[in-house]
Amino acid sequence: MTNFAVFLFPALMAFAASSDLLTMKISNGLVLTVTVSFFVVAIAVGLPLDQIAMHVFCALVVLAVAFFMFAVNWIGGGDAKLAAGTTLWLGFGVTLPYLLYTGMLGGALTLAVLALRSVPLNPLISRMRWLSRLHDRKSGVPYGIAMSIAGIIVYSNTLVFERLIG
Repeated sequence: MTNFAVFLFPALMAFAASSDLLTMKISNGLVLTVTVSFFVVAIAVGLPLDQIAMHVFCALVVLAVAFFMFAVNWIGGGDAKLAAGTTLWLGFGVTLPYLLYTGMLGGALTLAVLALRSVPLNPLISRMRWLSRLHDRKSGVPYGIAMSIAGIIVYSNTLVFERLIG
């Protein structure tokens, strides 16, 4: 189980990023899988209950802030739920670096999307619905990509990862 579990979180993050890129959606099923898999892995590696509780509290704090950001239309609902699910895996010790990386990567992603939107799409390329949607100025930015990459970057600093490797 250990080998599978080590790659589970990065695989889920990669799926979230690709899903957001291709559909501009992060499904509830994916967020539920991220959440449930944390508990399965945390219990399997013997994470103490007080640590699991702190991870849950961290995720709830992030969820509250993220839903405020959703309510004022700064981020999408899927992004809010993914942020909470991701920080469930990370805990308080790694959440601040995760959020900083998310902000930096999200800013770079936004600039790249704006640059893409400033040039006309080749008619052959515009047949790809996901690229056409990404090019649409009325469409948002698939911020789940930045969130997922940031999660993968900091994952090796988490207590869960240390327990899996150690």
